[in-house]
Amino acid sequence: MNPPPVFPVFVYGTLRKGGSNNFRMAAAELVGQGTISGKMYRISWYPALVCGGEGKVRGELYLVPEEDLQALDEFEGPDYRRTEVPVRMESGEEKTAWVWQWTGDLADADPIGGEDWLAYEPNPS
Repeated sequence: MNPPPVFPVFVYGTLRKGGSNNFRMAAAELVGQGTISGKMYRISWYPALVCGGEGKVRGELYLVPEEDLQALDEFEGPDYRRTEVPVRMESGEEKTAWVWQWTGDLADADPIGGEDWLAYEPNPS
C-alpha cells in the first residue's frame, strides 16, 4: 500500500511555529526554514503576501497531507490564491512549494518592513 500523498507548502505568517494558527500544521512534517521572493503587507491582524520582486520573505517549508492542504485552502479563503513558488532553503538548496498569495485589495494595507512576519507581529491579536 502506498503512503498518502503529501505536498510541499511554504508558510510565512500565522501558520509558522510561534504563529497563532500553527496548530493547523499539526499533521504536517516540518522540512526546514527558507525564503521566497515577495513582499508582505499587514491586513488587519494577519499578513498578505505578494509574490515576486526583489524582496525576501522568511518562512517554513512543510510536507502537508492532501486533506490538510484542502483544509488550508478553505482556511485561507477567497482573498488568497494557492500558487507554486521556488523556495531557497537555509542550506542553499532550492525546492518548489505551494504558498497562499494575497489577491485582495492592498489600498489600506500596511507594508511590512523586513522579511519576517513573526519578528514584525509575534503575537497578533
